[in-house]
Amino acid sequence: MTVIVVANPKGGVGKSTLSTNLAGSFAANGEWVALADLDRQQSSHTWLALRPESLPAIEAWQVDPEVPAKPPRGLERAVVDTPAGLHGTRLAAALDVADKVIVPLQPSMFDILATQHFLERLAKEKAVRKGRIEVGVVGMRVDARTRSAEQLHRFVESLELTVLGFLRDTQNYVQLAAHGLTLWDVAKSRVERDLEQWEPITAWAAK
Repeated sequence: MTVIVVANPKGGVGKSTLSTNLAGSFAANGEWVALADLDRQQSSHTWLALRPESLPAIEAWQVDPEVPAKPPRGLERAVVDTPAGLHGTRLAAALDVADKVIVPLQPSMFDILATQHFLERLAKEKAVRKGRIEVGVVGMRVDARTRSAEQLHRFVESLELTVLGFLRDTQNYVQLAAHGLTLWDVAKSRVERDLEQWEPITAWAAK
């Protein structure tokens, strides 16, 4: 069983978008997956309540944000969406259950600087240095061919972390989220370009 924590203390970077679609990719593969939401706003669990029962199931994992507990036995995957401002005991508690951490990050210099301390802390975590926790960064709302994408690569690589991929800025995510859907719940032809961008992310997450 693998627990994947999606975290960035900066708000508005796409944590819930990444969390819900990652859970959706596991569910589409027939895996038993649970989605936890540590944010008081409960955006991911609100999305989950909209999800049609006819679609592959994603279980709601209810946890205390201060002291996340181990997920239910038998789960194959658990995805944990976290709030803005995650730090201190809440960050430590989330990392305590994590096997992998994905950091969504918009590749502007302002976002990189705002997230720098968090990424540096992750890189220095004993569990990360020892290889118990793997960390990957996903560029959000970006064109991989741009200079800003190159800046993100250089910055993350300087911390010896991994850039998993880049997700473009598209209304597909907004439109699907409004109905409790993910990229894997609609016709492939509608989201083919987006699914291609997700391939290295889901491959890393599923290892």
